[in-house]
Amino acid sequence: MKRFLIVLCLVALGGCAGLGSLARKPEVSIAGLSLVQARLFEQRFALRLRISNPNDVDLPVNGLSFEVEINGQPFITGLSDKPVTVPRFGEAILEVMATSTAGSALKQLRELQKGGRIDYRISGRLQLSGIGALPFERRGDLQLPATDGAPRKSPQSGAGSV
Repeated sequence: MKRFLIVLCLVALGGCAGLGSLARKPEVSIAGLSLVQARLFEQRFALRLRISNPNDVDLPVNGLSFEVEINGQPFITGLSDKPVTVPRFGEAILEVMATSTAGSALKQLRELQKGGRIDYRISGRLQLSGIGALPFERRGDLQLPATDGAPRKSPQSGAGSV
């Protein structure tokens, strides 16, 4: 039993040693989002994620899982097994697919049409070769113009102009 506990502790410490070489956590942010496919029950989005590496070692990312919330409500989720190496003190863009259900997409589209400020949150886990899994989370907000569907009038020139 003692041997088992010692081996278990050594394995746990070995996993932490890989993570210990990172002075700071990598950051993941949304660089772009576009609708690829809209169906009755689900929507598919192409999502561009920017992975920033503030460390002095390359980060070999070999997978990730994520979810995006808008205004505190679930919006899209996704997985990727695409490998990408994020250079030391650099960044990389990873294009992934994300899925939304009809209910959450419609709810969010109604909110977006109102304009105003939207809060977003992306969270998930980066899987790093030889290092382990690292959680990530980023929050932010965007100011959107209102879209009421009515055509906009162009400014008229002054009276008497030809």
